[in-house]
Amino acid sequence: MASFPPSVNEKLIARSRPIGELLAPTSPFDKKCGRENWTVAFAPDGSYFAWSQGHRIVKLVPWTQCFNNFLLHGTKNVANSVNARLSRQNSDSCQKNKPCEHIIDCGDIVWSLAFGSSVPEKQSRCVNIEWHRFKFGQDQLLLATGLNNGRIKIWDVYTGKLLLNLMDHTELVRDLTFAPDGSLILVSASRDKTLRVWDLKDDGNMMKVLRGHQNWVYGCAFSPDSSILCSVGASKAVFLWDMDKYSMIRKLEGHLNDVVACEFSPDGALLATASYDTRVYVWDPHTGVILMEFGHLFPAPTPIFAGGANDRWVRSVSFSHDGLHIASLADDKMVRFWSIEEDCPVQVAPLNNGLCCAFSTDGSVLAAGTHDGSVYFWATPKHVSSLQHLCRMAIRRVMPTSQVKNLPVPSKVVEFLSYLT
Repeated sequence: MASFPPSVNEKLIARSRPIGELLAPTSPFDKKCGRENWTVAFAPDGSYFAWSQGHRIVKLVPWTQCFNNFLLHGTKNVANSVNARLSRQNSDSCQKNKPCEHIIDCGDIVWSLAFGSSVPEKQSRCVNIEWHRFKFGQDQLLLATGLNNGRIKIWDVYTGKLLLNLMDHTELVRDLTFAPDGSLILVSASRDKTLRVWDLKDDGNMMKVLRGHQNWVYGCAFSPDSSILCSVGASKAVFLWDMDKYSMIRKLEGHLNDVVACEFSPDGALLATASYDTRVYVWDPHTGVILMEFGHLFPAPTPIFAGGANDRWVRSVSFSHDGLHIASLADDKMVRFWSIEEDCPVQVAPLNNGLCCAFSTDGSVLAAGTHDGSVYFWATPKHVSSLQHLCRMAIRRVMPTSQVKNLPVPSKVVEFLSYLT
């Protein structure tokens, strides 16, 4: 396992270039509690960006227009003033080729967001029902919002209209993730210690409850082929689930404190997890082995003090779509960009009170949300991938990692196609 502590001379590390910011509107009478931006998300096709602005409000903006506004008007922006610069068409006239902005009042504090898109050939797993209230077409784009009261609301992105109201969790919904295969299978993670699987093509029917966590569930993420789900939570929990059988595959052990975020690499060969123990681990999810460690405190805290360094708690982690870079956001007022081929951050950016981060669909921009409901954007590192990394990614487009290791080729070739061990 490679251990990558932060550089002792971070001033020499390149600073990421700020792209823009969307500042949440404030008034003297606003309560500070409830303004937090717990989640940011980009649509799978890159058409929209969404974030929780605080006080029950979710904002949906056409990403291309928003990005162009940054280029034209500089980095400064205020979320409400975007209305004047973006298209303000009637919501009923919004279409896939003419996206427009929406402000959604979810009725309660929003803790989680997820975009989902439909593929018609992916039918509902419920075979006994021939009639459905909703028939999602190929151009359908949905937004799921997880709320403080345990409800999940499903919205039509193009119209901003409420479609479904899912009620079964007994505590707040901390994270949401759609299966990437277009099946509109949604998984929710909650403080009620459960994960719930919903089939939106079956009008939001709850298919399964995944139990195993002994404490709060903080996050969940699908593998790119939708076959595996990772869930993370309090008490050092990192679980992998078989989503065909709805059974637990294994527990990953290594973190020393609550694990709060997780994400698979685009080829499914790696899994990144972030924890309050000041570390980001990169795992081989197929073997449960820790391949890399990115430390945010040097020297790293010993197990007995792993929960004490709360000015270095890692809040969020995101895998870039190039499969090479990882972004982490910690309480030390810093965003770090890591390369899986480097032993220290390749770029850093200052950020006060950060809570969440996500890469844009093309991987060129990182968005991060903060305690005051604002969002900040940076250009991501640009590096020419090594031939080895390109080969790793290419081979996994046609076969899973488990088959790569069993290829009838010389052992040196298999080693070349494997990630760091």
